Order: sequence, then structure tokens, then C-alpha cells
Amino acid sequence: MRRRSFLIGLAGLGAAPLPAWRAAAAPSSRFIEDLTWIEVRDAVAAGAVIAIVPTGGTEQNGPQMAIGKHNVIVRYTAGEIAARLGNALVAPVLAYVPEGGFDPPQGHMNFPGTVGVSEPVYAAILRDAATALSLAGFRLICFLGDHGDSQPAQRRVADTLTRLWRGRGIRVANLARYYAANGQEEWLKAQGFSEAQIGLHAGLLDTAELMALTPEGVRADLLAPKNWPAGATGARGDPTLASAAIGQKLLALKIAAGVAEAREIAAAMGLPGR
Repeated sequence: MRRRSFLIGLAGLGAAPLPAWRAAAAPSSRFIEDLTWIEVRDAVAAGAVIAIVPTGGTEQNGPQMAIGKHNVIVRYTAGEIAARLGNALVAPVLAYVPEGGFDPPQGHMNFPGTVGVSEPVYAAILRDAATALSLAGFRLICFLGDHGDSQPAQRRVADTLTRLWRGRGIRVANLARYYAANGQEEWLKAQGFSEAQIGLHAGLLDTAELMALTPEGVRADLLAPKNWPAGATGARGDPTLASAAIGQKLLALKIAAGVAEAREIAAAMGLPGR
């Protein structure tokens, strides 16, 4: 009987009017998962109407890097982008993204530790996450993807939801420049690095970024391809000359690209910013 009474009491609390809490001057964190619902509500009411949805990946990153590379990088860059925008909060990182086919295994799914989802499932997660954020009052919802195979679904979902929600004054955007037009490769080539060194996956570029944020995520004794095991390694590039200093510059370029694109979209919507 006591348990039943307790549950009835909870139901009653849920039905009661919400208290009129005073808005805080500023949220204690840019990350939604660090805040209470009251702090999120007050931040939105105070003008933080941009939500960033960072998407990473749980995939092999060559013999020399930890599987959570993308998640570490995109959480950091999303937080920096939000700070520079001044009116944005960051949703939790989506760590499961398309990684290749399952049966037979394709792409990253050929390597132990990779955890992926199908593209339809990923699109549904993006759609529902954006819907939840729209209910909280966010007017611009930005997908920020650190993984190449995530980009097509993010673009399609963003375009579809923007059309559906036009009458509500809500826009969903895929910040494509962050990933595909950030100037990183051009800068590296200007420093004398070749395309073969830069690589397409787990080469100098990726390794340097992780070095700058989580050095323990990089296995120093496996930086040189000559030390890699025989057979498929999952890496396409040469991280031998990667360094934290190079990674810091590369991360700055990504952040700048994301900030610029988000600001352009926000300005077109007439949203306040800085």
C-alpha cells in the first residue's frame, strides 16, 4: 500500500503546475547533459536557442588510435563552437553511426570493436533527437558530424525537418563545412605534407587531432606504419609525423568552419548572436 501511495503521489506531482523558477544568468555548462531541466529551460528563455548535435563514431582507427576518437574530438569541438556562438547548447554525442554493412561485414565492421548502426536507424535517431530539442524551444538545430559516412543521412534529415517545420520557425542544418570544407588538408599541404601522409582515415590528420586532446588515446609505439601488423590495418595514411601542435591547428580550423556556417544560418533566420 505504501508503494502504491508513493506512485500516486508522484503522478500528482507530475500533474501539478511547474514552479516559476527564476532564470539563471548563464548556464553552468554548455553541455545539456551537465545541466538540470530547469537550467536548460532558463538558458533557452534567455536566448540560447541553438542546439548542436555532435555525432562521432565507434570505429577502428588503425592500430595506433583508440576506437572512440571521433567522440572525443567532436565533443570538444562542439563545446568550443557553442562557446564562440554564445547562444548555443550542446546535446550528448551520438556515438553510434553508420560504419558499413553487417552481413557480410563491410568497411569498418570488419574490425573488432566497431559498433555501427544502419543508415535508416541512424536517420531515425537524428530525427527524434531533433524533435526532442525542438520541443525544448531550440530554433536552430545543427548536426555536427566528425565522420564521413554520417554526412549523407544528416543532410537528408536536416533538409526534411526544415521543410516540415518551416511554419514553426525552426531550422535543422547539417554543418557540412566543419567536415568537408574546413581548410585542414590545404594547411597541411602548405606545411609540406603529402596526400599519402595526410591520409583518408587514421593518418597524420586524424592522429594529430587526437594527440592534441587525449594523448593517451594514441599508441606512440605504433605511430610508424613499419610497426603495424601484417594484413589489413584499417589505416589509410602515415601518422609518423603527427604531433599535438599540428592537431591544435587542425582543430582550430574545424571549429572556425563550424562557427562561421552556424553564424550565417542564424543570421539568415534573424536569431541574435555575437
